Amino acid sequence: MIITVTLNAALDVTYRVPSLRPHTTHRVLDIAERPGGKGLNVARVLADLGHRAVVTGFAGGTAGDELRRRLAAVTRADLLTDALVPTAGATRRTVGVVDAATGDTTMFNEPGPTVSPAEWSSFVDVYRGLLASGEAGAVALCGSLPPGVPVGAYADLVREARSAGVFVLLDTSGEPLRRGLAARPDLIKPNADELAGLTGFSEPARAARDARRRGARAVAASLGAEGMLAVAEEGVWQALPPGRLSGNPTGAGDSAVAGLLSGVVEGLPWPRRLARAVALSAATVVAPAAGEYDRGVYEELLPQVKVSAAG
Repeated sequence: MIITVTLNAALDVTYRVPSLRPHTTHRVLDIAERPGGKGLNVARVLADLGHRAVVTGFAGGTAGDELRRRLAAVTRADLLTDALVPTAGATRRTVGVVDAATGDTTMFNEPGPTVSPAEWSSFVDVYRGLLASGEAGAVALCGSLPPGVPVGAYADLVREARSAGVFVLLDTSGEPLRRGLAARPDLIKPNADELAGLTGFSEPARAARDARRRGARAVAASLGAEGMLAVAEEGVWQALPPGRLSGNPTGAGDSAVAGLLSGVVEGLPWPRRLARAVALSAATVVAPAAGEYDRGVYEELLPQVKVSAAG
């Protein structure tokens, strides 16, 4: 199984409007609601790929109840286990407004509930229990930290996974990423801006090498239309999609994480992991609902992704 941690889960709401204009009233064409937050997105894609996933983190309030209800109803829910920890505070919502005329999306992200020390302790107990089960092949630590969670939380969770001998991927940004690196995660998955903010270098390959020097054993950087760059002990590769795709990028990075992790537990070499990650990411951009991916597009694009050794 693969454990996905989403400390700041969300109920994602997507509105589609004919045209988004400030200072006016909009008629909504359609509404979609789905369980969200980076780790939940990762788990849903993993399940669709046939991998068993356990989701943990926090959920509370009416939005949290709706998130869990919808999680139980997703495609391949038989491969998903809900190990979310209850909180007194309400799960946040993220609202995406899609402009049907341009395809652009405007996002509104709530901050999330304040997690108490007792709730954090309960989560750590659940996390340790999952690691100790002997069934975990990998862990994904994903997204922002809700209020009340220590800024060094991911560093502690990385150490717990490494102590249990479980491969750990860290996908966050800012100070939580900076501190998490010191615990030596097996893989980090920043985008270009996050990587530049971490290292101070705008050139992705140089920045990725610097991130490895800071503690990451490997770096897979999302570069938008330029695909994905991987810098690891085994080598350096870049994977390019066959062309530019327009649509909603929400969740594209999470699909890439699912592609990378599924490749890890299947024992795939880096080029095949990257090809899968880039194809899944692209298929998520063109999907009609935020955070979903188009299976047909994925299967069509996968053989067209070009992966080459770099540097």
